[in-house]
Amino acid sequence: MSFRSRRVVRLHPKPIALAALPAVLALLSGCDESPTGRKQVTLVPEAQMTALGEQSFEQLLERRPLDDDPRVRRYLGCVAQALVDALPQPRGEWSVAVFDDPTPNAFALPGGKIGVHTGMLQVARTPDQLAAVIGHEIGHVLAEHGNERLTQELAVQGGLLLLDMFAEEPDSFEHEALRKALGLGAQYGLLLPYSRTHEREADRIGRDLMARAGFDPRASVQLWQNMAAAGGGEPPAFLSTHPSHDTRMEELAADMDQAVALFEEARAAGRSPGCTPP
Repeated sequence: MSFRSRRVVRLHPKPIALAALPAVLALLSGCDESPTGRKQVTLVPEAQMTALGEQSFEQLLERRPLDDDPRVRRYLGCVAQALVDALPQPRGEWSVAVFDDPTPNAFALPGGKIGVHTGMLQVARTPDQLAAVIGHEIGHVLAEHGNERLTQELAVQGGLLLLDMFAEEPDSFEHEALRKALGLGAQYGLLLPYSRTHEREADRIGRDLMARAGFDPRASVQLWQNMAAAGGGEPPAFLSTHPSHDTRMEELAADMDQAVALFEEARAAGRSPGCTPP
């Protein structure tokens, strides 16, 4: 695992042809399962998702300033390394970058690329809370949420294409109104609800991963208490791509006993990360 910015080879995966989108729709009947057992559809090849993740990460490294405090990089690297070491199976090489940005944000991309804003340290105030953040982002990668979301967007494009192909009057007001309704319905009826599902699933995967790494999973609830205290309005739940803070805390706490048992097993096995904040 690398904790400094590195150059990665730029890949140029071939885009999925627009004419192939109806075939994509036909394939949606085949389902995989996420790590939590949820049925999902992921049609984009893993190699292509990895290439997209690497390209996106390289662009961020070029465009955004990195934090140059070695103590911060060491701290973030310690927490991230402990989580990666606790993964149930090897997932290739991971790397983490610390961006000099006051907003409390973090992300992980396909291909094992993790980014954390320095502003997150004002909210995730302990190593356990920071592990909840990074574990959540790793959870998105483990569950292939990026692939699933891209597949959904391709399906929406395919539906719009079919509507255009079979329209009796493609330029009519009625056709345009129907096209907009389909696009809006897909956004609010498919894409946003799945995004909330992804967030909940990443919360659960990340909480259990941090427990296996020797971080106290109860800190995941405290993290969202801190996020709520940090302020900022939230959109209505049905329009939000993220569950509300209260909803997240309730769902994280609902089966916490199981996560605490994993944490105690990890500590009994000698897994105690010992990461020191700067």
